[in-house]
Amino acid sequence: MEDLLNKISSYNILNNIIPGAVFVYFWSALNIGAFPSCTVIESIILYYFCGLVVSRVGSLIIERGFKKVNLISYAPKSEYIEATKRDRLIEALLETNNMYRTFTGLFLVLAIVKVYMAVANYFCISQEIGTWIVLIGLLFLFAGSFCKQTKHIRSRIEAALKEKQP
Repeated sequence: MEDLLNKISSYNILNNIIPGAVFVYFWSALNIGAFPSCTVIESIILYYFCGLVVSRVGSLIIERGFKKVNLISYAPKSEYIEATKRDRLIEALLETNNMYRTFTGLFLVLAIVKVYMAVANYFCISQEIGTWIVLIGLLFLFAGSFCKQTKHIRSRIEAALKEKQP
């Protein structure tokens, strides 16, 4: 257990566990539903998963949307890698930036769920349909995350290989 706790990075704490715990809190506070009582370990796993979901919403929806409307832009990967070698604070700032993106995703998800609940109640949509919507949504969310992560890894490899060339 201690070994597992030592492997939890600050990124996982800031971008998965804390947002997941906040998500679970607001889920209950907004009367969306209640999660079952859990042990501490089960709660941490629940928080991590919920945080992972809202983090992916932030990454795939919030980030792409903000880039599309020119609210944000990123430096090229090679420049980022070079800059982080000169200024270690950039990595910490990026981690905090990602946390803000995750919290934006968190509140978007809560808003969507609240709207869905109102629509489902008004049109008497069954819980089974809601379950299918969630499962299909998670499938697409994590498939998109897999594709984005693969592109990110590839761009890091390409930037690292350019760095070694004369």
